[in-house]
Amino acid sequence: MKKKSALAFAGLVTSLVSTAHAQTLSDVVVSASRTEQRSFDTPASIQTIDRTTIENAGPQVNLSESLNRVPGLTILNRQNYAQDLQVSIRGFGARSAFGMRGVRLLIDGIPATTPDGQGQSSSISLPSTERIEVLRGPLAQMYGNSSGGVIQAFTRDAPEKPEFGAQLYTGSFGMRRSDWQYAGHVGEVGLVADYSTFDIEGYRVNSKAERKQFNGKLSFDAFEKTHVNMVFNQFDMPLAQDALGLTAAQMAADPTQAGTKIKKVGLTYVPDTTTAADFRVRKAVLQNQLGTSVKHEIDADRSLTARLYYGTRDNLQFQVGSPTGNVTGAWTGLARTYYGTGLQYNAKTSLGATLVNWVAGYEYDRSSETRQAGAAGATKLGEKDTLTRNEVNQSDNSDGFIQATALVSEKISLVTGLRYSTVSFASDDIFGSGQGSGTTRYQSSSPVLGMTYHASEQLNVYANYGKGFETPTLSEMAYKYDGTSTPVAAFNPSLNASSSQHYELGAKWAPSAGSRLDFTVYQIKSTDEIVVAVSKSGQTAYQNAPGTSRTGWELSGSTLFSPHLKATVSASSIDAHYSQGFTSVTAIGSTPVSAGSKLPGIPQSFLFSELLWTGQKMDGGKVGKTLGSQAGIELTQAGRLFANDSNTASAEGYTTLNLKASHGWALGSGSLTTYARIDNLTDERYVGSVIVNQAYSQFYEPAPGRNWSLGLRLVLPL
Repeated sequence: MKKKSALAFAGLVTSLVSTAHAQTLSDVVVSASRTEQRSFDTPASIQTIDRTTIENAGPQVNLSESLNRVPGLTILNRQNYAQDLQVSIRGFGARSAFGMRGVRLLIDGIPATTPDGQGQSSSISLPSTERIEVLRGPLAQMYGNSSGGVIQAFTRDAPEKPEFGAQLYTGSFGMRRSDWQYAGHVGEVGLVADYSTFDIEGYRVNSKAERKQFNGKLSFDAFEKTHVNMVFNQFDMPLAQDALGLTAAQMAADPTQAGTKIKKVGLTYVPDTTTAADFRVRKAVLQNQLGTSVKHEIDADRSLTARLYYGTRDNLQFQVGSPTGNVTGAWTGLARTYYGTGLQYNAKTSLGATLVNWVAGYEYDRSSETRQAGAAGATKLGEKDTLTRNEVNQSDNSDGFIQATALVSEKISLVTGLRYSTVSFASDDIFGSGQGSGTTRYQSSSPVLGMTYHASEQLNVYANYGKGFETPTLSEMAYKYDGTSTPVAAFNPSLNASSSQHYELGAKWAPSAGSRLDFTVYQIKSTDEIVVAVSKSGQTAYQNAPGTSRTGWELSGSTLFSPHLKATVSASSIDAHYSQGFTSVTAIGSTPVSAGSKLPGIPQSFLFSELLWTGQKMDGGKVGKTLGSQAGIELTQAGRLFANDSNTASAEGYTTLNLKASHGWALGSGSLTTYARIDNLTDERYVGSVIVNQAYSQFYEPAPGRNWSLGLRLVLPL
């Protein structure tokens, strides 16, 4: 996306904003202050994606369907369910070879991110999610070991009248999706039980996936002022094939092909004839989690909230082997247990004539996993042969925090807070080599300070500062970088935690009840940022970069042209670069990275815009129940995406168009709704994501061309 495109669209929204019709500003969020607050009044960059948006954005398989409309949040869909989405906020998390890093993930207030900072976006069951909040900027540091931001999902509450819901989807590349949901009350207990399945053959060779997911929520009042939520979810992915990355030449020839093993010929490395399909490269995952939260209202101004959770996650992955030696494949197995507890106290007090809302709490979380690895394929490709690694890895955090918000005058409110975190790591080498043993500990204080100027009922201006830190994850400590092109399979406690300084200036403007515009500029300076040293054959080693800098802006806005026509825009631009030089590595040797080089894995700019028509009037600017007809067009633009630290490899930006339509019929007090989408209407060929610093230049994960989906949703009262 070119900057002028984003600015032109922003200018269009701004010029129309003063003539728009009714829209409510009563969206309530909790992530920024850990208490209910109007989104418009929150002194932070925060967006909410509601239930209707989630339903209308696609088959509800990936967060990328609906969260692409949040500025500053980048979700790159790898089309690779073995590696999950590549999620980053203001560039934090972009280094991830798989899963989520540097972004805190919570579901119903319960962490879905382990103490070391890693999580899986697939933990969120979208069909039963009522809303998703995305918090960016300095206030996210109050959640501890997560520099980038916070994504928090909330399961729907049970309705007073019980109902049964069913969804069926089909689409390109053999996609099949089903969901079955009961929601209602059994006596005084609210119950939401949701079971979904997902299957796809995949856009590329060796990209088939199968998933089953259950999400259940019980809600009840244990006493008059004590409310209890209990949540259980299971994620079962028995098969997720991995198509691997492609070189630029392979992608130009055929983006649907699977990546290949690399072989060494003399002093060079070239693609082999054996592919990911030959090696049966794949992953299987089974995760179970049970959690409960209890909120007790002491009186009208004070409350106490406690949470407790426990979970297990088993992960087995098969990979291609080394380009040298006799090993034809490799496998890695992780068996994890994790649990945690937290206590939070909310109060409203007065300091003289000043009303203060404050919250204080303590959180403890622990994750322990058995990591095993070995050779695969000596007798049969894609099957275990030998055990060469066996160790127990553990991480835990012990954090205390306090945060306060006060209206110090009619026009000015202040927010301040402090979190003190201790994150510990330990590894015990059971195999006996000694390389897998070690311990390390990180400690950090994360202060935040902000001020909001309430210029009028229609305009808020705010400024924030925060100090953050980010530890390496257990997966990032699983391999050492010794200056060569091959990661060493050994526990690496020598990585430093990164430290960051966040500055943010923003404004929220709602000149009429039908329009709103949010704009933010920010600067982030980091030291010891954790970056990819070398990645190959599914194994990645990390190192610390001496200094990085991020400067950017984010814009989001919406307006009603009429009660039936709504425009939405989300745009962002970021200059993320290394402020000091260092040395990276490829298969053929070390590569200097000069100061000013762009951080890889981060699109330089991004724009999402939508024009939506509804047959029924939008209530307060909100798209209501999907009765009647709706139709929309979406435009997405992304800028250049660098693939390595030296910036010698990159993917060009792209522009895509999506069309969507739905129609809902009333069936008594129930409903039947049909959905249709065409994504990438112009059949653009582009790179969906990159594997950062891939040693053999297999950086690129291509996005699919034109594709479609059809859906049906039935809701019946019981």
